[in-house]
Amino acid sequence: MTVTDTTASADTLLEWYDRHRRSLPWRAPPGKRTDPYRVWLSEIMLQQTTVQAVKGYFERFLLRFPDVETLAAAPVEAVMQAWAGLGYYSRARNLHACAQVVTSQHGGHFPADETALLALPGIGAYTAGAVGAIAFDLPAVAVDGNVERVLSRLVALEEPLPRAKSTIRKIALSLLPPKRSGDFAQALMDLGATICTPRKPACALCPWSPPCRSRREGTAETFPRKEAKKQGALRRGAAFVVLRGDDHVLLRDRPPRGLLGGMAEPPGTEWSAGFDPDAATAAAPLDASWRRLGGNVRHVFTHFPLELTVYRAEVPAGTPAPAGSRWQARALLGQEALPTVMRKVLAHADIEGI
Repeated sequence: MTVTDTTASADTLLEWYDRHRRSLPWRAPPGKRTDPYRVWLSEIMLQQTTVQAVKGYFERFLLRFPDVETLAAAPVEAVMQAWAGLGYYSRARNLHACAQVVTSQHGGHFPADETALLALPGIGAYTAGAVGAIAFDLPAVAVDGNVERVLSRLVALEEPLPRAKSTIRKIALSLLPPKRSGDFAQALMDLGATICTPRKPACALCPWSPPCRSRREGTAETFPRKEAKKQGALRRGAAFVVLRGDDHVLLRDRPPRGLLGGMAEPPGTEWSAGFDPDAATAAAPLDASWRRLGGNVRHVFTHFPLELTVYRAEVPAGTPAPAGSRWQARALLGQEALPTVMRKVLAHADIEGI
């Protein structure tokens, strides 16, 4: 018997799903196939983000960009602004690029082929499987964190993540039913989100409780096994918040590629482990009376934690913006594509309107 062998049944899971499926704004009613645009948009948004956090963003995004053609035709700056707060901003740039490819090369229709989906910008194996299965009922699997947890517990998989990803995918494929692959994908997601949770899984309510090896052995909460994370060293830097006499705030746009690419921010220094806050004002964008604010802004990115010292200054109305920067009315800051860390910076400097 191999690790992928299990007596769990897709039919049992689908029967449970038919009774307990979650109602989500991107899901079609039972028996109906979901619009591929909605599936794709929701799956991109849900990467590294919770369902609860995404719901409001999804509905607002749809109002602004109701279909792939509208999204493709929009300026990338508008897409980044609508995405602000969701994090992992390369997703928003890829979203826009993908919409343009779908419109220009596929006539505005997502291809009903997993290989063709994989060729689109920003679409990896998980998203291609999710869109293929849910939107087109292709024989595909979508393995996210919820699915990894469910299936590693089902067979008590000792192989740790991320090395175990290919094994878990094989388990998912071995369970894939000949029909209803989209419902099967969503059933696995729902099972992990509502029953097979990271802490205190409700094993007594699980349709796969009888065949679940970790449940029988009382070890469910110890799965999936994970390799130790290596967190990057703390980086530090400074951010300079300038308020002009006519109630404008100085901003600049980050480079289009890289961390927070294309997003807006108050000017600042490089982020490094050896940052010296006492020498920071030498990098200030303007000659002004800078006041170093108490405390710091802290933020954690995927690979490193960040700590920013914030400086604030006021300058007269009419002061020109330095090269590479621009003034924005404080009342319009809410329309800027400001990432969460920069919203924290402005709030720390008592700048309202965001």
